[in-house]
Amino acid sequence: MKPIRIAVLVALGAAVVALAGVGRPEPAGGASKPTGGITVTGTGSVKAVPDQAEFSLGVQTSGATAREALAASSERMRRVLAAVRAAGVAESDIKTQEVSVSPSYGSNGRVDGYTANNSVSVQIRHLAKAGSVLDAASKAGADDVYGPTLSRSDQEQLQAKALRSAFENARVKAQALADAAGVRLGSVTAISEGFDGGPQPLFAAALRASAADAAPIKPGKEDVPATVTVTFSIG
Repeated sequence: MKPIRIAVLVALGAAVVALAGVGRPEPAGGASKPTGGITVTGTGSVKAVPDQAEFSLGVQTSGATAREALAASSERMRRVLAAVRAAGVAESDIKTQEVSVSPSYGSNGRVDGYTANNSVSVQIRHLAKAGSVLDAASKAGADDVYGPTLSRSDQEQLQAKALRSAFENARVKAQALADAAGVRLGSVTAISEGFDGGPQPLFAAALRASAADAAPIKPGKEDVPATVTVTFSIG
């Protein structure tokens, strides 16, 4: 019986040793590597001189009935469109924005007539022609002129350049942070484009070009901005 007891004790000892190792982490082959990354936001821009403009041209008429007001508005807008086309604007660059008729009220609170509004947007591809186009529209009866919204015909190419500039700005920032933290800047793990809104339209008061002088349009320079958020791995 004695040999059996010894065998049992040996078996129990082995089990205790085995259980003692449960839950212990495996020894690492080396120092643990940092996790996460460095996330930065970069900005960039490209300067450009606008070469095209968009305006809103409108007419407003009144009449005793809605039909009369709308007919007068339509007739005046036809004259404006003919003048704009004659000034060199392509048919495809003219788009209706609004056609509306609403009642007007007298001092007694009753309807005493109707007002019709009709407006179109006009894209002027050659900025040098903007003044003459507005002059022609005004002479033809346009009594509301708003704009311009200035832009570039090669906007997409300029935006791509601005994005590349923003990415390089983000990389410089990330490298500075990596150097300060004493880590190695790794590869890009995530990137997203921000929103800057792009060139903003410049809304002026209603323009009424005189018969003698066309409204001067000065394009100046505008920034085409871009923003990107980039995450770099670290080593």
